[in-house]
Amino acid sequence: MIYYVDIQAGREGNGSKETPFRRINDAARIAMPGDEILVAPGIYREYVNPIHAGTEEQRITYRSIIPRGAIITGAEEVTGWKKVRGTVWTARVNNSIFGAWNPYTELVCGDWYFAENVRHTGSVYLNDRAMYETNSLKECTAGKPDPCAWDQEEAKYLWYTEQDGDETVLYANFQGKDPNTEKVEISVRRNVFMPDQTGIGYITVSGFVLTKAATTWAPPAAYQDGLIGPHWSRGWIIEDCEVCNSRCCGISLGKYLDPENDMYFYHKRVKSPTQMERDAVCRGQYHGWLKEKVGSHIIRRCEVHHCEQTGIVGRMGGVFSIIEDCHIHHVCNSQQLGGAETAGIKLHAAIDVTIRRNHIHNCIMGVWLDWEAQGARISQNLMYDNFPPEGRGHAQGAMFSTDIFIEVGHGPTLIDNNILMSPVGVTIPSEGIACVHNLMLGAFSLINSGVDSIVNGQREPRYTPYHIRHRTEVAGFMTILHGDDRIYNNIFVQAGPVNPDKKPTDADYCTVGTAPFDIFPTWEEWREPFREGAEPNMRGLAEAHFGHLPVWVDGNAYFNGATVYHKENHYYEDKKGGVKVALIEKNGKPVLKTNLYSKLKNFKDQIITSDFLGNAFEPEQRFENPDGTEIVFNRDYFGNPRGLEAIPGPFAAAEESTKPLW
Repeated sequence: MIYYVDIQAGREGNGSKETPFRRINDAARIAMPGDEILVAPGIYREYVNPIHAGTEEQRITYRSIIPRGAIITGAEEVTGWKKVRGTVWTARVNNSIFGAWNPYTELVCGDWYFAENVRHTGSVYLNDRAMYETNSLKECTAGKPDPCAWDQEEAKYLWYTEQDGDETVLYANFQGKDPNTEKVEISVRRNVFMPDQTGIGYITVSGFVLTKAATTWAPPAAYQDGLIGPHWSRGWIIEDCEVCNSRCCGISLGKYLDPENDMYFYHKRVKSPTQMERDAVCRGQYHGWLKEKVGSHIIRRCEVHHCEQTGIVGRMGGVFSIIEDCHIHHVCNSQQLGGAETAGIKLHAAIDVTIRRNHIHNCIMGVWLDWEAQGARISQNLMYDNFPPEGRGHAQGAMFSTDIFIEVGHGPTLIDNNILMSPVGVTIPSEGIACVHNLMLGAFSLINSGVDSIVNGQREPRYTPYHIRHRTEVAGFMTILHGDDRIYNNIFVQAGPVNPDKKPTDADYCTVGTAPFDIFPTWEEWREPFREGAEPNMRGLAEAHFGHLPVWVDGNAYFNGATVYHKENHYYEDKKGGVKVALIEKNGKPVLKTNLYSKLKNFKDQIITSDFLGNAFEPEQRFENPDGTEIVFNRDYFGNPRGLEAIPGPFAAAEESTKPLW
């Protein structure tokens, strides 16, 4: 069955082509497996709440007839602004428009929210760009931008709210613009396309603009909402959409609402934050966290931008998913929200998740995989400028910046064939990481750090789970021993200045190269206590059991003073300097401009495979595809073949480096 929707229709219809529905949600209430909803161009100010699931064989499909022609928005226009003084205007909105959820009384707060300033979930938008909330009318009137905001021009546009009886009173500093002749909107709905029930799976959403929702702070041990999301179900496809202007999260792949563990620390405070996360993992099994029931979503060819917590978020609900060919940019740039859940992509438990061929830039972080990135693969992505602009610091409560952050995982986690150009490239307070065939202009950071705390004079280790191979069932818990990393066939270029006061244990370490791994043993050194014929002594092996794991480093190329692991045998080092790597625009596309390959000469190394990388130590799982098959790294950033030998870095041949990267 095909249902038609057209906001421009003269009157309410029955969903036929001749008399279409005027609201998408009218179709969502009746669509059944195999049905398709075709939506005409226009602005749909509504919340779409699908109530029926599709099946793997018969999906329910929602499609914008013209790509990005149908706009689903959580906002309403506000008119009748009255000038207060100077460039400040005011408007009043009756609270009946909000129903049971008033975004101008609901706060952005909860677990892992660290900012002093607690904002409202609502937003004011001027010409499709969010204005900046202030704490007082005085601050709004002053009109000074937050010095931490990445875009100082945008940050001049300020708003403030207060309640007066049954009305929400809004004040806004429009900096000389007349709001009665400009487009001014406020978010009034929490979501725009998300089931309010779990288990509504196998839905395709294609070609829409989804924008302006009053989403809530989405930490891992909490209900996570977004502009759009599958809400703890299986098999969604979100494709060719633009997702933007969410107060917190754009696309949410997590999580069920568990009243007994929802914002546990924020409400009860009696358990440590990491313990409630362990609880959430184990309680997930009770709530149906199984491969057959949850995850396996696809997000492809979407543009996700100007969301103030994350572009894509998920806790457990995103397992076995694919995020590919997306453009993710300008996430958490306002610095209005501060906490530990901010990135272009922020996933907990990214089990067998593939993140490939994405263009990620101007985010507070590029990709952050937190806990249980077991079987995750980050491949063929272009990342840059995931770092504050010069002169902009991190706001109170805000996180540090990096292209890739893998936190307290046991692996196997694979980072391959990426172009990483931010000052910090890969942050790994984890183990079981393989970095293969990347171009890195930024440093490794949080090496042997960022995991445990010293409390009451003793070490408090952060135990995290690992899983049955390619499943969600928990196999065990262990602290992070550090090491168990493989660094093969990468190119490292010291592109920025070196700060001698910064150490590899710092999040903002800026010395590029592999010398931070000098503290780890080789395989031969590590295995000596466990060698065949050694006397089995459980107590005697305690030091070895809790010592650093080994690392494997080989086949890398180093330029401009990038540092070399002291036991690397086969590598190329150019000590002359003068290598330049820059990203320029050519015919509207990003292109590398570099003289690197003229200096690399004929240095080559072997083709890397899953068997060569071996097993991650704790889960005893091979670096392999989600279906258990072997990976052969004989394809490059573009998918071109490498041949029998490989040059370091993401390209199969030097000439490939001149092609448009996206």
